Amino acid sequence: MRGYTFSNFNPNHVPKGGFEELLKLFLELLNYTSGDANEALAWMNELDKQYKFTTNEYGMGNFIEDLKKQGYIDDNQGGGDFKITAKTEQGIRQSALEEIFGKLKKSGKGSHNTNTSGLGEEKNADRREYQFGDASDQIDMTASIHNAQINHGIGDFTMTERDLEVEEKDFKTLTSTVLMIDISHSMILYGEDRITPAKKVAMALAEMIRTKYPKDTLDIVVFGNDAWPISLKDLAYLQVGPYHTNTYAGLELATDLLRRRKTTNKQIFMITDGKPTCLKENGKYYKNSIGLDRKVVNKTLNMAAQCKRLNIPITTFMIAKDPYLQQFVRQFTEINGGKAFYSSLKGLGEYIFEDYIRNRRRTVR
Repeated sequence: MRGYTFSNFNPNHVPKGGFEELLKLFLELLNYTSGDANEALAWMNELDKQYKFTTNEYGMGNFIEDLKKQGYIDDNQGGGDFKITAKTEQGIRQSALEEIFGKLKKSGKGSHNTNTSGLGEEKNADRREYQFGDASDQIDMTASIHNAQINHGIGDFTMTERDLEVEEKDFKTLTSTVLMIDISHSMILYGEDRITPAKKVAMALAEMIRTKYPKDTLDIVVFGNDAWPISLKDLAYLQVGPYHTNTYAGLELATDLLRRRKTTNKQIFMITDGKPTCLKENGKYYKNSIGLDRKVVNKTLNMAAQCKRLNIPITTFMIAKDPYLQQFVRQFTEINGGKAFYSSLKGLGEYIFEDYIRNRRRTVR
């Protein structure tokens, strides 16, 4: 049985009427139905019966017709089996981005800054004398005029090359990221839906990179008994399976993907709620869900060490509070030299976005 956790419903906050208000609810419900338009619309019908958020002038039938006219759903040539379109998939990602990124403080303009000064686009606090070849837009005219007045007096204004003061700018970097998402069965166990927040974070992060940092790359890897890459459009339909947790396979695939990238900055973000419990050897699965299996753990830790040798830091977002799991994550993080956050589902997106932006401002060596 799939588990969902909902906040208390306040009928006074239900949007009334128009297409745009109902569309927001529809896009949100699609996250929980893994892109199943028919199920999302059925939920909306039931909610409408109970809370009456449509009006006599604009009912659910009108909303469905507008969804079809505006290209959000396709009814399969009148067969009654609705499918969401690419426009809706992008709408879900954009909605997730607005929800998560809207909660963060605005960061500076541009792409990725490093701690190394040089030719770039983002100004920093460093100043120096003008050197041949410096761009004219780097000259701080106010400071340069001030220097000229000090050096030559104000009676007969003169400015020389030595008076010019240049504002340093930060180098821009490109960043390649692999986002690993645990889709083992525990992500929906105990009545708590953990996969939906993970999906929303992935969609929001992908949409931010696509629109704000288009030269960066984001690969998405899901891992259960095995690991495999998924495309951006697949995120809306992602579901958990009856899987154990093969963290090693996920890391191995993520590392392989990053090896192919020609960027200097590479990183792995891993969202998981459990311990590694599975390996695949010679085509057969080795599984043990009881405690921390030494064989599975050692191989996973070896993979963390290999990532460190390749200058690939791993940031782990552990959605679990068990002390022995946190101890494993601390050991894993120490071996890799990465970071770990012991996060609840609430605020997971903010954690990941803040860390992504912070990592872009430094050069991984």
